[in-house]
Amino acid sequence: MREGADRPYRCSSGFYTRVGPNSQKLTRDEIIEFFKEEGKIRFGPLVNRKFDFETHFDPKKLSRFLRLARISEALDAPSMLVNLGVAEKQEGQVIMNNTGILFFTKDLETIYFHTRVTCALFKGTEKVNVLDRRDFNEDVVSSIDRAMNFLKQYIPVRYEMTGEPQRREIPEIPYDALREAIINAVAHRNYFEQGANIMVEMFDDRIEITNPGGLPRGLKPEDFGKKSVLRNPNIANLLKRIGYIEKMGTGISKMRGLMDEAGLDPIEFEFGNFFTAIFRRPKVGEVPVSTEIFTEDFGRNFGTKFGVKGKRLGRLLAIVQLLYEGRPVDPAQLAGEFKVTTRTIENDVQFLRQNDLMEFTGPKKIGVYLLTGKARDIIREICR
Repeated sequence: MREGADRPYRCSSGFYTRVGPNSQKLTRDEIIEFFKEEGKIRFGPLVNRKFDFETHFDPKKLSRFLRLARISEALDAPSMLVNLGVAEKQEGQVIMNNTGILFFTKDLETIYFHTRVTCALFKGTEKVNVLDRRDFNEDVVSSIDRAMNFLKQYIPVRYEMTGEPQRREIPEIPYDALREAIINAVAHRNYFEQGANIMVEMFDDRIEITNPGGLPRGLKPEDFGKKSVLRNPNIANLLKRIGYIEKMGTGISKMRGLMDEAGLDPIEFEFGNFFTAIFRRPKVGEVPVSTEIFTEDFGRNFGTKFGVKGKRLGRLLAIVQLLYEGRPVDPAQLAGEFKVTTRTIENDVQFLRQNDLMEFTGPKKIGVYLLTGKARDIIREICR
């Protein structure tokens, strides 16, 4: 006998579902889980009594949202929240639903620990040696922005001449494609699953962005990327208001197009209980790294800025260029090339670290040197 559409089946003794040829009575918790899986209960509209408006609400985050959405702050905060569909007033109190909690809590960690976006940088291609890890859980908008900043810290970039006063910055993987994937993970994750976070993981050969919850119910694998089914329509609606998504099912096509334009491998998508977008990083040498910014003028400006010249300036520029190209810094090798002692190169490295231009991240024996955000800002400044 084929299973009907009106599940679970109700009779005088309770609710049942069919398991093979048999009917099985559902417990209270099983009934709740059933309706969650069917999409009959959504996380966004539910209320969490742990949230206290006077204690947890952050008016600055509401102001930021309204500014991004280009909405005038003509009303008081409770009225604005009601109009946004994230709160209601009951007997003089403001009751916030989960969508409002995700966006407008001072520190989301005080209400939900499972809503984190965890970012990690690994050495190699396996989840063994962690070089850097950050957990973001202040609010969903901040988590998206900070996850992107984490990736930008470690993604190599190159510059192209455009004929304009400023050179064009070309990241190894298009920032917009990665940002779209992170936003997609936040908008479509299963927020009822409390045993897993959204993961943004960077390896030597790939970047993986994973969220709990596979394809939303009603979306067939063959329709993936062609049709859109929202698991969290309330959350998606607020993200659309501030321009983070279009809410038209175009995100996957946009990501694919950006990777194609960059001449990179297509994104790999995996879905089961989790949804994962895999961005393959180009191998060393596959994408040419422009070193034309390290010209004589660049070196002169760099030397003036930090009060160095001569042979030491040449060594410092060589180290910065290696880091800029995403290559390792080997003091012994550099010592041989410049015909100086290893101690001299180590002193040069120390100079760059003291000026906050390079940093060491990860365990002592397996960590790596990286350019700091300050160093990249200075490179952009000199190259203008």
